[in-house]
Amino acid sequence: MRLISIRRFIPVLCLAAALAAPGRAFASTTSTPVAPPFWAGKPDSGGFRSLCDGELKVAQLALDRLVAEKGPRTIANTFAPYNEALLHADNVAYESGLIESVHPDSTVRGVAEEETRAASKFLNDLGLNRAVYDALSKLDLNAEDARTTYAVQKTLRDFRLSGVDKDEATRKKIAELREELVVIGQDFDKNIRNDSRTITLDSAADLDGLPEDYVKSHAPGADGKIKVSIEYPDFFPVMSYAKSAGVRQRLMKEFLNRAYPANIAVLDKMIAKRYELARLLGFKSWAEYATRDKMIENDKNVAAFIERLRGLTLKRAQDEYVVYLKAKRADDPAATAVNQWDRRYYGELIRKRDYNFDSQQARPYFPFDEVKAGVLACTEKMFGVTYKRMENADLWDPSVEAYEVWEDGRMIGRFYFDLHPRPGKYNHAANFGIRNGVEGIQIPEACLVCNFAGGKPGDPGLMEHGDVVTFFHEFGHLLHSMLGGHQPWEPISGISTEWDFVEAPSQMLEEWCWNAGVLQTFAKHYKTGEPIPAEMVERMRQADWFGRATSIAYQNLYSAISLNYYNRPAKDVNTDAILQKLEPQYTPYPPMPETHFQSAFGHLDGYSAIYYTYMWSLVISKDMFSKFDPSNLLDPAMAKRYRDTILSQGGSAPAAKLVHEFLGRDYDYHAFDSWLAGEKVPGGKGASPGTSAPR
Repeated sequence: MRLISIRRFIPVLCLAAALAAPGRAFASTTSTPVAPPFWAGKPDSGGFRSLCDGELKVAQLALDRLVAEKGPRTIANTFAPYNEALLHADNVAYESGLIESVHPDSTVRGVAEEETRAASKFLNDLGLNRAVYDALSKLDLNAEDARTTYAVQKTLRDFRLSGVDKDEATRKKIAELREELVVIGQDFDKNIRNDSRTITLDSAADLDGLPEDYVKSHAPGADGKIKVSIEYPDFFPVMSYAKSAGVRQRLMKEFLNRAYPANIAVLDKMIAKRYELARLLGFKSWAEYATRDKMIENDKNVAAFIERLRGLTLKRAQDEYVVYLKAKRADDPAATAVNQWDRRYYGELIRKRDYNFDSQQARPYFPFDEVKAGVLACTEKMFGVTYKRMENADLWDPSVEAYEVWEDGRMIGRFYFDLHPRPGKYNHAANFGIRNGVEGIQIPEACLVCNFAGGKPGDPGLMEHGDVVTFFHEFGHLLHSMLGGHQPWEPISGISTEWDFVEAPSQMLEEWCWNAGVLQTFAKHYKTGEPIPAEMVERMRQADWFGRATSIAYQNLYSAISLNYYNRPAKDVNTDAILQKLEPQYTPYPPMPETHFQSAFGHLDGYSAIYYTYMWSLVISKDMFSKFDPSNLLDPAMAKRYRDTILSQGGSAPAAKLVHEFLGRDYDYHAFDSWLAGEKVPGGKGASPGTSAPR
């Protein structure tokens, strides 16, 4: 998932903002005003600038009212206008953050980048505004309800983490650093987004092993050559099926060198500025600062968690490596190593040989349109909502779709699908918040941005099962924002839990992709319409266990990279050297020479030191999933309990408390450890490895 808050360093580290009436406990039947969609009227660059600037002016007026108040401080005259300011400023931050990542017109993207910086400055300045902090500190919370009390306490904590209690000179320097970091982050993301590389193949023979539909969609040009890109719909099938090791090697080299060399210097600057900021804020490192408000509590606990996973995965990954090498030697008896460009390819061969599962046989059951319909139908049934396609909606590209979310006769949210690659577009997979919902004030809006096959006339868009998992994963984030976006206050509404919990709801929804009963509702052969055979799904589940330790080991490596780039003085960070040192400590696969993975590791911007979040959340999601009945995953009863205790709560209480409410106990490692070992636990055997989002 992509979150914008850590780049902006806003005082409330969550997903947008809102105003609420003083002391009001909103009931679920409250009617929330429904504003026009954020892109109504299809604004050009000038129109978009005017909309954003207008929102920021309204935000400033709310702050002016707050500061000018002379009477005793109350929720009505202090916390409400504070939230009003956040509502309008965050609308700008999120809308412009999306548009700079997806709009096809570079002029509009450029204006969106400027508006992102303007909103970030407003929010960062707010986080350092001592007058606002002092006013909020004077609130008497004794008579307030628990949610209001928690929202105010959380706000005050985040003000202190932002540096509001420092002297004026220090606050000025903090503000300067944060403004610099916004621009640095934009440059880092833009370099990744704009570097869409290709390799040239001599003939169709170089595509030997790839599915028929892939070969047809990559016809030779007038010169007889074939272009293959590093975008996901091209890259992953080549890694999985291309018989030519040379083709796989060439494409992976380009993939691992996206945004190189430009982003090496940008990343160095990002790390240095974050270290400088952390020191100003009173922390020994950025990692110490970034973990202070998380479930895990501090960077030492992160290091211990990563080491625990290393102990669980490295030996198993080494055992898997032996099997990979044996399979490779069947092709090349002289082979002495399994390279990174070999892993997916030989993993497919091993699963076909030892588990009787061929991914290419499954692909025809996953045409894009059927998968999309399945994601919507399954979640409608589980959570009791209805999605209505918005016809003739104003959108930024013809391929984008818009939907409304309805429940009990009222609209409760709105979302968009931007799901196919195009030049200049964000090239990973993420849920982008647009407007954070707050009950009685504003319904939530969000956009799913992915890069799947399909979307072209005559192309069924056959998806890898891993793409199906990604789709469900990201839609899990979107559901969290839709269903959680009805709390009474901004700091606790939407996806506003601790950051190292936010991946758990999305990883939970991945589990539905491994269940035959669920898959057969939508996974239908694109030619015959026949549902995917249950026995094929069972073979897929069994085959999924092989390579699981290796997959988690790589995720753990990425967590270690993320932590070790940020847990020391910037002068001690050589990103290439740290990567080269860590890789053999976590995986048995030799590093790929002349590549620079970190240059396109976008999470080093957004997640910075806390990539461990994916694995930490996975532990919790496996535990929560153990409460579901795998024979009836679409049962609305358990889904309602999950919605009521987890999703709909937003961030209205600490994540550990919400999970305890759902499980009836504290979470533990049992389900995760059993799943990793391949043991059968309730709902867990053969479940998703939980790695589709980072990929």
